[in-house]
Parts: sequence; C-alpha cells; structure tokens
Amino acid sequence: DDVKEVTEEWRQRSPLPDYLIDVLKAIPKDTHPMTQFSQGILALQKESIFAKKYREGLSKMEYWDPVYEDAMNILAKLPLIASYIYRKTYKNDEHIPPDPNLDWGGNFAHMIGIEDEIFKELMRLYLVIHSDHEGGNVSAHTTHLVGSTLSDAYYALSAGMNGLAGPLHGLANQEVLRWIMEVKEDLGGVPDKEQLVKYLWDTLKAGKVIPGYGHAVLRQTDPRYMAQREFALKHLPDDEIFKVVSAIYEVAPDILREH
Repeated sequence: DDVKEVTEEWRQRSPLPDYLIDVLKAIPKDTHPMTQFSQGILALQKESIFAKKYREGLSKMEYWDPVYEDAMNILAKLPLIASYIYRKTYKNDEHIPPDPNLDWGGNFAHMIGIEDEIFKELMRLYLVIHSDHEGGNVSAHTTHLVGSTLSDAYYALSAGMNGLAGPLHGLANQEVLRWIMEVKEDLGGVPDKEQLVKYLWDTLKAGKVIPGYGHAVLRQTDPRYMAQREFALKHLPDDEIFKVVSAIYEVAPDILREH
C-alpha cells in the first residue's frame, strides 16, 4: 500500500512545465546527456517551494516541510526529464508519454522505448540499488554541501549531478561499458582465461587502469555489482557482454593483487 501511495503521488507531481521542454529543446543535441540533465533540473528551480517559503520568512523549525515537497517534486519529474533527454539525443526526438499504470522505474523503461518486462525489472533493481548512498561520494557530498547553504533542492541536486558527471565518479560507468566493448572487440568475442590474463597485464604494463576495479572506497566486491550479477545469471546467462563481464570478474582481482 505504501508503494502504491508513493507511486500515485509521484504520478500526480510528474508533469513537466512547457518552459522546461523549451529549455531542453534549446540545448544542442550533441551536448552530453549529463549536462542536459543538470540544466534541466536547474531550470526547474523557479518551482522551489522552499525558496518561496524562505523569502516569506519561514521558521527554521519548518524548513523540513518545503524541502520535502521540493524533493518529492524533483523525484517525480526525474524519469520524464531523463527519458526526454534520451529520446532527444538518441531517438530522433520521438518522445513517448508516461503510462499512468506503471511505477517509477517501469515508466522510465517505457518512456525510453523499452517494453520488455525483464528490462523493466532490471531498471527497478538498478534504481533501487543506486538510490541509497552515504554522503561520502562526490555527488552526495556536493548535494549536502550546497544544501547546507540553504540553497534549495534544485540547486543542490544540479550541483551533485555536475560532480557525478566526472570520469572518476558517475562517468566511470560509461567508461567501463566502453572498455568492456573494446575487450570483446579486441579479443574477438568472449575471451578465454589465458587471453584475458594477457590482455589485462598488457593494460596494466601500459600504465593504464582496469576500468571498474580499484574503487577509491570499496575494498570488497561492490554489492551493487553482485545484485546485478545475480539478476543477469537468472535472466541473461548466455548474453555475450555478460559473459565478458563475468570473465573479467573471475580474473581481474587476482591480477590486481599481484600487481
């Protein structure tokens, strides 16, 4: 019941104002999606309930309420903003309206154009495991830092997204995927252990890193990876890209320890 209540509340808060669509349309198509995302969030700042209430003389004891309202409004709109940017950038500006019968994660999958039920489940998993994070990483810390000045949630989240866009933070996800595709192409498909060991050692000896390994904080296997691995083993065990990822997972930690 709680999930249904939140889903319905987000549905009611989700419509994007026309001026935001105009802003997103005005951004060049070849602008990185993270830049567009940050600008889209920031463009909504004029909607901040906290900023309005603060100007009216809001008591400190009541800060939490308009901050909560801002957060809920942003969360409701994020899938629509992100999917709009995706379809604009990669799908010829052909947009898909939200389905009022779908949940937050399922609707995002629908709006980017993927109706496969397994993918919708994956998106729900992915969003959940990335939603709860401590304040020590760059994006969470930046959001807290900017928010500590009483900048509203729109300013704070936009700033956090700018931190997330860095190659040592969220952009690393993109770089890892590119590297995995390079491994697959360079080695002609799913490599055997001998091929992969040589490839990884050659990478390290060339002064490069193995993307996705050697996290600045996590010294054990990232539990987010394990959750996605379990999902992949169940739903797409024969996928070539997953097989490459699994092969790297079996080999890379020992090589890095030796290195």
